[in-house]
Amino acid sequence: MKKLSFSLQLLLGLVIGVALGFVARAGDVTWLTATLTEVGKIFVQLLKLAVAPLVFTAVVVSVANLRNVSGAARLAGKTLLWFLITSLIAVAFGIGLGLILNPGQGVTISTAGAKAPESAGSWLDFLTGIIPTNIVTAFTELNVLQIVFLGVVLGAAALAVGDKAEPFLDFSRSILDLVQKALWWVIRLAPIGTAGLIGKSVASYGWDLLAPLAKLSAGVYIGCLLVLLVSYPVLLAFVGKVSPLTFYRKAWPAIELAFVSRSSVGTMPLTQRVTTERLGVDRGYAAFAVPFGATTKMDGCAAIYPALAAIFVAQVFGVHLGVGHYLLIAFVSVVGSAATAGLTGAIVMLTLTLSTLGLPLEGVGLLLAIDPILDMIRTATNVTGQMVVPVLVARSEARLDEAVFNAPPQPLDEAPVVVRPAKGTEPALA
Repeated sequence: MKKLSFSLQLLLGLVIGVALGFVARAGDVTWLTATLTEVGKIFVQLLKLAVAPLVFTAVVVSVANLRNVSGAARLAGKTLLWFLITSLIAVAFGIGLGLILNPGQGVTISTAGAKAPESAGSWLDFLTGIIPTNIVTAFTELNVLQIVFLGVVLGAAALAVGDKAEPFLDFSRSILDLVQKALWWVIRLAPIGTAGLIGKSVASYGWDLLAPLAKLSAGVYIGCLLVLLVSYPVLLAFVGKVSPLTFYRKAWPAIELAFVSRSSVGTMPLTQRVTTERLGVDRGYAAFAVPFGATTKMDGCAAIYPALAAIFVAQVFGVHLGVGHYLLIAFVSVVGSAATAGLTGAIVMLTLTLSTLGLPLEGVGLLLAIDPILDMIRTATNVTGQMVVPVLVARSEARLDEAVFNAPPQPLDEAPVVVRPAKGTEPALA
């Protein structure tokens, strides 16, 4: 296995997982299905285990590192602007495909047994949920949005306090280094996790389940592929003035891991390595942009999918949507994207969209069964966008090392070596 690159190992795991899934489904081999399910579940659990400390320390350190980056306010502003622009493009694709495909017309699924989720997102829940009532609860319940809020506040406070905050920042950097090192070991298990996750999906979800929702499923994949293969390449070529083919060749390992893990946050250490070591984005800026993007930049989960799903639910339940509703979908997609929080699934964002439009939340229940299949391409789109924006911003600010970007891809098979910097500077990866 060591002779194979990490990308090939992931691809091998994908192929083996699909084959085992078909064997389990065709032969009704329950023990194989159960084994694949447990392997995939353990891999996802290992990724989630690192989410709370990883997000908190990454946000604290990235905010604090802004003091070492010249023009930090301008960089942050440009990053947010490109998040907004790319999200609007993605939601436009989603709405356009929804109007063309009409994914809910002719669907014969009975809505009688559909149930609304136990907890639904609303604007009030979203706004009040940002601020934790209990710091410990934010971590124990894995409320990533609240963890991000705490990280931003403490990072900003550390900037304001100055040298007195250095012990806290040193501690945060050490925890971040430790978590990233341990998480990289988990990521190296991704080929095995991939086989389990894909195998379980193939064994559990057949065409009988997908057939009634074929238009919606096709719409989500087509929409994400349009963003991946049209929107991003055009921006990279004409705005960033870099080769889209080189970008995708370099970024492929992170995109592939995002597809199978369905977690932007879990993929973040690999995303950051690719962004700096392969794409040549300045480390100081990437230390802010990548963690921030992993928790807020969700073109697949927060733009394309909610738009198509809202149109689907409206058509299934016979609710007419007007121009105002489509504008609301775009607004919710851009402003509420942080609600997805980089974890698997997009239920919070979907319920937020449906409740804003006044659509039945029971529609969520109709989509839960195929959500894992749709979440794969959604997360791959999310993570790609989380690398595209830093490249665009870095290129415009002369913070992109073109020699690194155009060089042959560096191997990612070994764990990164953390270089402890001088006090007051950001950590770097050798």
